[in-house]
Amino acid sequence: MSTTDERLSSKLELRESKGLLRQLSAESDLIDFCSNDYLGFARSKELMDKVSAELKKELKAGGSTGSRLITGNSQYAEDLEVFLAEYHQAEAGLIFNSGYDANLGLISAIPGRNDTIIHDELVHASVRDGIRLGLTKSYAFKHNDLSHLETQLKRAENAIFVVVESVYSMDGDLAPLKEICFLCKKYKAHLIVDEAHATGVFGMKGEGRVVELDLQSQVFARVHTFGKAIGGHGAVVLGSSNLRDYLMNFARSFVYTTALPKHSLVWIKNAYDTMSKINYKKLITSELQVLFKTKIQQVVSSPSFDVFSPIISINIGDSMRTKSLAKSVQKDGFDVRAILSPTVPMGTERLRICLHTFNSKTEVGQLAELLIKHL
Repeated sequence: MSTTDERLSSKLELRESKGLLRQLSAESDLIDFCSNDYLGFARSKELMDKVSAELKKELKAGGSTGSRLITGNSQYAEDLEVFLAEYHQAEAGLIFNSGYDANLGLISAIPGRNDTIIHDELVHASVRDGIRLGLTKSYAFKHNDLSHLETQLKRAENAIFVVVESVYSMDGDLAPLKEICFLCKKYKAHLIVDEAHATGVFGMKGEGRVVELDLQSQVFARVHTFGKAIGGHGAVVLGSSNLRDYLMNFARSFVYTTALPKHSLVWIKNAYDTMSKINYKKLITSELQVLFKTKIQQVVSSPSFDVFSPIISINIGDSMRTKSLAKSVQKDGFDVRAILSPTVPMGTERLRICLHTFNSKTEVGQLAELLIKHL
């Protein structure tokens, strides 16, 4: 075994000894309480039928054959970007291959060498990686702590960019966007909002929290992803036409990658058409969430209990116990996963519960009772 292989094995063994080793698992027939398919689009036969019907007319090649700037572009893609911008009430949009690619390209390309990025300490890894690829200074602020954000804004230099998620993926809690917008205006900072877990869940038509709060004119850029509630793949960065043109030229994760194939674009368009007809007022007052939270909060607390969110985090604080609890619930037929360090900070290992439109009241009640039993 080479020195490099020994080093790799040593790191894997260390992670395994701490109960933190990640492994892949194939799909199962367990009841889904872990995916980001909040609206059930990924499993929707009606949506699949619509996509199949349109692909018979539109599909001319299996793949896109190249990057958007060479052979991978299409009028369909450009029309879809116009549609997405209008849907989310933005001037323009640029489609990326994933939310990760969108954040990586946006965050690494926009700030200059002497600018400053300030981000919530719990912001997604793709934002952090974008910062690493860039040349700018960066500071974190304590999660949703407006006072600490203002402290960091006071020390910032040159162009300032504040990056937050509207709905945080691990706890399901919400950023105080109105207050953050006020501070950004006060310190002339540019606000970037990752709407990955708000897309399809917040707003009159699933437009996200920025539109729901009527803050779109105060936000420099938004990222909406299609791999969660939309049930497909890809993402769009929304902002000004100038921002779109700039990213098209300088975002490396856009320039140097093969474009999404046509079937991904067709899925996105048809999913949005379906989403526009959903009764979001009914969705937001979902009895499933009330039922689950009312039962489970008898034995545990969570930052997400006080807000509407399809994500409910149950902190355990120990990797071995968290994995054991997840396996116990899985044996009873419910797909609940353990979220471990380094995905979340050490000591905050948790079960992340996701509620969906396809979960029944009976299933939600049974899951709550099981968790109460095991906790």
